[in-house]
Amino acid sequence: MGAASLAYGNCFDDAAAYQHVNPLILRAIAWQESRNRPDAKHVNANGSIDYGVMQINTIHLATLAQYGIDREALMSPCKNIYIAAWQLRRQINKYGNTWAAVGAYHSATPALRDGYARQIAAILRRWGVLPQQGTSAVNETRASVRSTSALASE
Repeated sequence: MGAASLAYGNCFDDAAAYQHVNPLILRAIAWQESRNRPDAKHVNANGSIDYGVMQINTIHLATLAQYGIDREALMSPCKNIYIAAWQLRRQINKYGNTWAAVGAYHSATPALRDGYARQIAAILRRWGVLPQQGTSAVNETRASVRSTSALASE
């Protein structure tokens, strides 16, 4: 972990606690999205832009503006992580505490959602916080997502 990611490491735990989401999932999303780079920026084919460590997409700006959050705030690492925790919480509210919710952080399109969930699960397995299993992430039980929650609280 680089010095920059250490500087905002507590933001993952604080944001996760605030939104009641798993901090390990947030960390895995940050790794998948930007390799923990707070200055990451990506222009998508549709013209939208992903910003920061968690790659928050500009399509969320209209909703975020209701909370006083603008494009500039997306480049603040801690704010970016809190926004990501909020987005993950929204997906958990919709899909339950499932891999579908984790995948929906990236896309609501089932194939893209499920592929993303598998990528996050693979990261967690490499980190040794999710058991190695032969099944795909989207076929795993809700207990697998909860097992990472249990690990996070130990």
